[in-house]
Amino acid sequence: MKKTLILFATLCASLSLSAQQSQENPEAPKEARAFTGEFYATQQSTYTPNFKVDGTNAKVRNVILLIGDGMGHGAVNAGMFANGGRLTMTNLRTFGYVRTQSADNFTTDSAASGTAYATGRKTNNGYLGRDPEKKDLTNIPEILAPLGYACGVLSTDDLNGATPAAFFAHQDARNAKEGIWADLPASCLTYASAGSQSVYESMPLSTQEAIRKEFSVVYDPADPAVAGSKRLLYLPKTTGDGRGDYLPANTTNAIEYLAARSKKGFFLMVEGAHIDHGEHANNTAYTIRETLDFDKAVEAAVRFAERDGHTLVIISADHETGATTLLRGEPADGYVFTGFASRGHSPMMVPLFAYGPRSKDFSCVQENSDVANKIIAILTGKKGPVAEVPSKYIVNE
Repeated sequence: MKKTLILFATLCASLSLSAQQSQENPEAPKEARAFTGEFYATQQSTYTPNFKVDGTNAKVRNVILLIGDGMGHGAVNAGMFANGGRLTMTNLRTFGYVRTQSADNFTTDSAASGTAYATGRKTNNGYLGRDPEKKDLTNIPEILAPLGYACGVLSTDDLNGATPAAFFAHQDARNAKEGIWADLPASCLTYASAGSQSVYESMPLSTQEAIRKEFSVVYDPADPAVAGSKRLLYLPKTTGDGRGDYLPANTTNAIEYLAARSKKGFFLMVEGAHIDHGEHANNTAYTIRETLDFDKAVEAAVRFAERDGHTLVIISADHETGATTLLRGEPADGYVFTGFASRGHSPMMVPLFAYGPRSKDFSCVQENSDVANKIIAILTGKKGPVAEVPSKYIVNE
């Protein structure tokens, strides 16, 4: 009887969210359905740092922003309890919430939210690095690189994926694949790793040549060319299934690469893109495996920040996907049973975790654009861009 009631409640939530999404979210299906799934996880260790400089006003030289695509509370809870009740991100002490609404939609897509995180400005769904009037917005690397900072992006998505692209591209449409890659040579990135060799080689030869003039392009992080390069584009064979420890291992590699190329400091965005894929598919196992993989990247960032003492780590999401919820679990056994009310995005707030100097600046309810503006202010001592085009869904007091 209890199981029947749980499934009935989930179905009701699905129907309610479906009605809203059909009007608000172009990525959502016309018909949503409730779906449940169970999973036994292979548990992994987590890390709890010391908190000597956490929340202090010590100087911040480096910022690492980790974005779990689609990672709302459901994914975090499912991953945490499947992992015995612990994640590195939930071991941290500073916690806040992020509202993700775009300039023109109550339910954002990754392009608009990625742009907000990258520029401090809200924009319309589908736009990358441009405001609702299609004017270019200045992104964090474009602000920091002229000041001497090294900047990088790392993702398990293609490089033309909405989140990594938001930190270097300026396009009217997130599906402008060739245009996004063509924006890379003139970008302010020192390091990029996303996509794959095959995607890069499918681009026009003129684009490939332009990229090679600006970046050392390698397909293996152990390539000798890495050591002598000034700018690096590392393209793995795959960032999908079978990528192994690509994300956590290359989080460490990216940190070391950027730290060695600027005495001023660095900014790095790391995306775990496939959490979103698992939730779109209503696949519990996929969602949890990707959340745990992302948490290992979080661990790599936190371990560096603890050693360095001048690095701020921020962990959040571009939006929630699937209206994912946790129905029951046995943490000691790695067992969880989840429910999904949708195959699309939802407008729910997403969690934010932070560690390092100035982490307390993020322990509040804030817009995704606020996160960018705080990063800019912390690293430059100046306020970020004024939100001249805010979301119509932001209620000002």
